[in-house]
Amino acid sequence: MSMLQEFKSFAMKGNVVDLAVGVIIGAAFGKIVASLVEDVVMPLVGSLLGGIDFAGLALKLGSATLKYGKFIQTCIDFLIIAWAIFIAVKLINRLRKEEPAAPAAPPKQEVLLEEIRDILKKR
Repeated sequence: MSMLQEFKSFAMKGNVVDLAVGVIIGAAFGKIVASLVEDVVMPLVGSLLGGIDFAGLALKLGSATLKYGKFIQTCIDFLIIAWAIFIAVKLINRLRKEEPAAPAAPPKQEVLLEEIRDILKKR
Protein backbone atom coordinates (compact mmCIF):
# COMPACT_ATOMS: atom_id res chain seq x y z
CA MET A 1 0.00 0.00 0.00
CA SER A 2 1.45 3.36 -0.94
CA MET A 3 2.03 6.05 1.66
CA LEU A 4 -0.70 8.24 0.15
CA GLN A 5 -3.28 5.42 0.20
CA GLU A 6 -2.34 4.54 3.76
CA PHE A 7 -2.70 8.17 4.85
CA LYS A 8 -6.09 8.43 3.10
CA SER A 9 -7.26 5.27 4.84
CA PHE A 10 -6.11 6.66 8.19
CA ALA A 11 -7.58 10.14 7.68
CA MET A 12 -10.98 8.85 6.57
CA LYS A 13 -11.56 6.62 9.57
CA GLY A 14 -14.58 7.72 11.57
CA ASN A 15 -12.67 8.40 14.77
CA VAL A 16 -10.18 10.73 13.12
CA VAL A 17 -12.92 12.76 11.46
CA ASP A 18 -14.91 12.90 14.71
CA LEU A 19 -11.81 14.04 16.57
CA ALA A 20 -11.12 16.77 14.02
CA VAL A 21 -14.68 18.05 14.26
CA GLY A 22 -14.44 18.00 18.06
CA VAL A 23 -11.19 19.97 18.05
CA ILE A 24 -12.60 22.59 15.68
CA ILE A 25 -15.81 23.00 17.67
CA GLY A 26 -13.80 23.06 20.91
CA ALA A 27 -11.58 25.85 19.59
CA ALA A 28 -14.62 27.88 18.56
CA PHE A 29 -16.27 27.24 21.93
CA GLY A 30 -13.07 28.34 23.67
CA LYS A 31 -13.16 31.65 21.79
CA ILE A 32 -16.79 32.18 22.77
CA VAL A 33 -16.02 31.50 26.43
CA ALA A 34 -12.92 33.72 26.32
CA SER A 35 -15.04 36.56 24.96
CA LEU A 36 -17.73 35.91 27.57
CA VAL A 37 -15.18 36.08 30.38
CA GLU A 38 -13.19 39.00 28.98
CA ASP A 39 -16.12 41.14 27.78
CA VAL A 40 -18.93 40.26 30.20
CA VAL A 41 -17.88 38.44 33.38
CA MET A 42 -14.65 40.23 34.27
CA PRO A 43 -16.04 43.76 33.81
CA LEU A 44 -18.93 42.81 36.13
CA VAL A 45 -16.56 41.27 38.68
CA GLY A 46 -14.27 44.27 38.42
CA SER A 47 -17.22 46.61 38.89
CA LEU A 48 -18.36 44.70 41.97
CA LEU A 49 -14.83 44.91 43.40
CA GLY A 50 -14.63 48.68 43.07
CA GLY A 51 -13.90 49.22 39.39
CA ILE A 52 -10.85 46.97 39.08
CA ASP A 53 -9.75 46.29 35.48
CA PHE A 54 -8.40 42.75 35.64
CA ALA A 55 -6.89 42.89 32.15
CA GLY A 56 -4.69 45.77 33.27
CA LEU A 57 -3.47 44.18 36.52
CA ALA A 58 0.26 43.66 36.25
CA LEU A 59 3.36 43.71 38.38
CA LYS A 60 6.57 45.21 37.03
CA LEU A 61 9.76 43.50 38.18
CA GLY A 62 12.74 45.13 36.54
CA SER A 63 12.28 44.69 32.81
CA ALA A 64 9.72 41.88 33.25
CA THR A 65 5.97 42.46 33.51
CA LEU A 66 3.86 39.84 35.27
CA LYS A 67 0.31 40.12 33.89
CA TYR A 68 -1.49 38.35 36.70
CA GLY A 69 -4.84 39.95 35.76
CA LYS A 70 -4.75 38.17 32.40
CA PHE A 71 -3.84 34.95 34.25
CA ILE A 72 -6.92 35.35 36.47
CA GLN A 73 -9.07 35.76 33.34
CA THR A 74 -7.55 32.64 31.79
CA CYS A 75 -8.28 30.65 34.97
CA ILE A 76 -11.90 31.80 34.89
CA ASP A 77 -12.04 30.83 31.18
CA PHE A 78 -10.86 27.36 32.13
CA LEU A 79 -13.40 26.99 34.93
CA ILE A 80 -16.29 28.01 32.67
CA ILE A 81 -15.17 25.68 29.86
CA ALA A 82 -14.63 22.80 32.31
CA TRP A 83 -18.08 23.38 33.83
CA ALA A 84 -19.75 23.49 30.40
CA ILE A 85 -18.02 20.27 29.32
CA PHE A 86 -18.99 18.61 32.61
CA ILE A 87 -22.65 19.55 32.07
CA ALA A 88 -22.54 18.41 28.41
CA VAL A 89 -21.01 15.04 29.32
CA LYS A 90 -23.52 14.61 32.12
CA LEU A 91 -26.42 15.27 29.72
CA ILE A 92 -24.99 12.95 27.07
CA ASN A 93 -24.54 10.17 29.63
CA ARG A 94 -28.12 10.66 30.80
CA LEU A 95 -29.36 10.35 27.20
CA ARG A 96 -27.21 7.27 26.59
CA LYS A 97 -28.55 5.33 29.56
CA GLU A 98 -29.09 1.86 28.32
CA GLU A 99 -32.37 0.17 28.94
CA PRO A 100 -32.08 -2.90 31.14
CA ALA A 101 -31.30 -5.97 29.11
CA ALA A 102 -34.05 -8.54 28.74
CA PRO A 103 -33.48 -11.60 30.86
CA ALA A 104 -31.48 -14.25 29.07
CA ALA A 105 -33.33 -17.29 27.78
CA PRO A 106 -32.91 -20.32 30.03
CA PRO A 107 -30.53 -23.03 28.84
CA LYS A 108 -31.94 -25.83 26.66
CA GLN A 109 -31.47 -28.37 29.45
CA GLU A 110 -33.68 -26.35 31.75
CA VAL A 111 -36.38 -25.96 29.09
CA LEU A 112 -36.34 -29.71 28.44
CA LEU A 113 -36.54 -30.49 32.17
CA GLU A 114 -39.52 -28.13 32.52
CA GLU A 115 -41.27 -29.85 29.60
CA ILE A 116 -40.64 -33.26 31.18
CA ARG A 117 -41.96 -31.96 34.50
CA ASP A 118 -45.12 -30.62 32.86
CA ILE A 119 -45.73 -33.94 31.07
CA LEU A 120 -45.30 -35.86 34.32
CA LYS A 121 -47.73 -33.52 36.09
CA LYS A 122 -50.40 -34.24 33.47
CA ARG A 123 -50.19 -37.99 34.11
